[in-house]
Amino acid sequence: MRRMARREETLMAISVLVVDDSSAMRAFIKRVFAVSGVEIDEYHQAANGKEALALLESHWVDLILTDINMPVMDGEEFLERLRQDELYRDIPVIVVSTDGTEHRMQRLIALGAKDYVSKPFAPETLRSGVEKVLGV
Repeated sequence: MRRMARREETLMAISVLVVDDSSAMRAFIKRVFAVSGVEIDEYHQAANGKEALALLESHWVDLILTDINMPVMDGEEFLERLRQDELYRDIPVIVVSTDGTEHRMQRLIALGAKDYVSKPFAPETLRSGVEKVLGV
């Protein structure tokens, strides 16, 4: 499948990809977006980094939220692969994880994550992170 070209127009609503092996967490994040006031145009989801990379082949997204600890391809490897690809390297990524250790957070920020939200989180925390990363 061919890669979609990056959207150049300014969007009122954003397209989001949530990568987490827990379907319950993916559904929770979708609900958090709904109540937080962040307008979502398209909501995509994947259970691991490998699925996410496959999805990106056919769908452009404005923002990625990813867990770290997932089977098949974890969040760290997923982030490394994104940053190695010219087409995807500039997509902002927010890590959402229970692993809130300083060392892990710094490693992922060094790999290119724009923000880090520790689970569990309040809807306002996620909204604040999204606004910070997207500059809105």
